[in-house]
Amino acid sequence: MGSAKKSSSTARQARIAEMRRAEESRNRRNRILAITLSTVVVAGLVVGGVFLVRSQSDGSSDDTASDGKTSGKFETGADGVRTWKGDLGRNHVTEKVTYPVEPPVGGDHNQVWMNCNGDVYTKPLNNENAVHSLEHGAVWVTYNDKAPEADVEKLAAKVKKTPYSLMSPDDGQKDPIMLSAWGHQRTVTGADDPNVDEFFEKFVQGEQTPEPGAACTNGLSQ
Repeated sequence: MGSAKKSSSTARQARIAEMRRAEESRNRRNRILAITLSTVVVAGLVVGGVFLVRSQSDGSSDDTASDGKTSGKFETGADGVRTWKGDLGRNHVTEKVTYPVEPPVGGDHNQVWMNCNGDVYTKPLNNENAVHSLEHGAVWVTYNDKAPEADVEKLAAKVKKTPYSLMSPDDGQKDPIMLSAWGHQRTVTGADDPNVDEFFEKFVQGEQTPEPGAACTNGLSQ
């Protein structure tokens, strides 16, 4: 079993490395595109049209709110993971979103994601930005004021070593420590709970990811 876990971990690390290379390539293409777009904008000044084009997203949605609503409910599996059964909106919005669960596991969100390249935040995050990170395949570790400090420190160390993960306090959640991915969530008893590693292994850039390989850098940071 140890060999199988090692093989799985190696495969996941290789996959994340490939994601990073793809992200670097995408960033280079975006810089070239930005230069091209700037040239077009300057040309547009001749006829009096000034347009600012800025895309911080990988998605195909605009800035405006839509009528799409998140609906459904959690169903808890035998492994303790709660899976959202229903619809999770993926529109980009500029306004606050009322999510049915805290922390949220998906739904309409801001066009700018929170950096999730092993980022540990000491202040609560805007849900709308963090949900965008989940869409990119990140695991979000959250805790409230009831979480033991030693567990918070251990979890922070784990997150810092894990691309496509982020961590922040959330005093609005019901349990001391919770793990969230797009459409999935669970409570853990502490940093040494074996379910922590299992959740990371399954959901960091896991099959649930709506936009695999999308950036976890060049977003928003506190």
